[in-house]
Amino acid sequence: MNLPSTPQTAASNSNLFAALRSAFPADLDAVAIETDNDLHYTWRDLVRATAMMANLLASLDLPAGARIAVQVEKSVEAAMLYLATLRAGYVFLPLNTAYQSAEIEYFIGNAEPAVVVCSPKNFGWVSKIAFKAGTQNVFTLGDDRTGSLLERAVHCSDRHTPVHSAADDLAAILYTSGTTGRSKGAMLSHGNMLSNALVLKDYWGWKQPGASLVTSGASVAPGGDVLIHALPIFHVHGLFVALHGALINGSKMIWLGKFDPKLVLRKMPEATVFMGVPTLYTRLLAEPGLDANAVRNMRLFVAGSAPLLIETFTAWQERTGHTIVERYGMSETAMLTSNPYAADARYLDGQGVPESERRGGTVGFPLPGVSLRVQDDDGKPLPTGEIGGIQVTGPNVFQGYWRMPEKTAEEFTPDGYFKTGDVGKIDERGYVTIVGRSKDLIISGGYNVYPAEIEAYINELPGVLESALVGVPHPDFGEVGVAVVVARPGAVLVAEQVIASLKSKLANFKIPKRCVVVDELPRNTMGKVQKNLLRAQYQSAT
Repeated sequence: MNLPSTPQTAASNSNLFAALRSAFPADLDAVAIETDNDLHYTWRDLVRATAMMANLLASLDLPAGARIAVQVEKSVEAAMLYLATLRAGYVFLPLNTAYQSAEIEYFIGNAEPAVVVCSPKNFGWVSKIAFKAGTQNVFTLGDDRTGSLLERAVHCSDRHTPVHSAADDLAAILYTSGTTGRSKGAMLSHGNMLSNALVLKDYWGWKQPGASLVTSGASVAPGGDVLIHALPIFHVHGLFVALHGALINGSKMIWLGKFDPKLVLRKMPEATVFMGVPTLYTRLLAEPGLDANAVRNMRLFVAGSAPLLIETFTAWQERTGHTIVERYGMSETAMLTSNPYAADARYLDGQGVPESERRGGTVGFPLPGVSLRVQDDDGKPLPTGEIGGIQVTGPNVFQGYWRMPEKTAEEFTPDGYFKTGDVGKIDERGYVTIVGRSKDLIISGGYNVYPAEIEAYINELPGVLESALVGVPHPDFGEVGVAVVVARPGAVLVAEQVIASLKSKLANFKIPKRCVVVDELPRNTMGKVQKNLLRAQYQSAT
């Protein structure tokens, strides 16, 4: 598959907004975004509102490369502010709405934004931090179309020419979750994000408005794809993968401020594409109304940001007739791999099964333009099927960590590959499987123990809903594993029996030294299990 070509914009402008804008449909008065409170925004509204916000930013006489830090609740206006920042040639800095004062103080102190935009309810404490750090401009933006940002922008012109940007000009800084040590700001360029959006548009078979779209049992025409956007927009998945995907295709979005499984089910007959973290799929599976009829017009379900349990993968197939496409990416790279959208019938195994199928438990193949390899700790390539560190290179890979040149140099190999910190393997058919994070690796008595492998066995035990394995200090072995397990509703788990069940399946050095049964696992806003919290909680467990 060849890399898709970049849309030609005025004077070869590589500004990401200019590329997205060039993909808007000819009919600018068509609905671009429909919200869960029955508001309708046209494509013309997006053009005009982003111009007004871009003109407001330009009027502030900001330095070149100025950072615009934003911590607000999800709204269409917040998405417009992101697009306006790109349009004006500045650098967008999205911040998780869960961050508190100490975290915000670190981010603002580290990034030194020229502009900070926060929720009206947080203006008092956020503005105090921002002004103390030297930020000159602090605005508010509510999720109900209120705030000083809109009050100022409404007086600005709705005409604006996108600032000329080179492909390697900085467009966004995404701070990593910081599960170990201080968060690092991953610097993504206009070219990084545009290349990824164009690849995914082709790879996932996005259908443009005006095209007849045939899905499982129904034909949706002439509107093309419609995306249900139910993710937060301070993260790669919601801000880049979902938002860019719809905009670069000129596709309508059904915009949900927060995820509500019942509302998502009601909206699915009007949509064709849904993207979610695994937790969203498990919550949808808990709805009795989820069946093949409820998703009759859907074309594509994508999961990512955290591992998808094979049980969820299978249950979704059985209930809906659809197979979820699991993919793999990170803040530093956007998307790296994906299971195929369509099976490639040109390559069949001996039983007539396409070689390119969506396979549960894997994240598929490297995307076009991405080179991915697995190496050992000494930097030597590993043979097929062996577990090692995943390294990648490609046009989507970030430029480095903000103001951390030593850390940046440390994370890249001499030949330009980024060390993802993930541990995995590649099978004989080219499918990539993520085994865990290198920082999660447990070295017990000199043996490597990969938590994902043990968790997979635990999750197959009767009565187990999910599990997490973490390493804790041990006087003899250096580290040992502690299994933290959640029971299915109505099931009773005995910790000792969980460990006993594993002894017939795994080598002794892999067996957890302790098992703890809990009500739920701690997760961050993207659904990832926070193993750092579990490690801290069970430090003295053995």
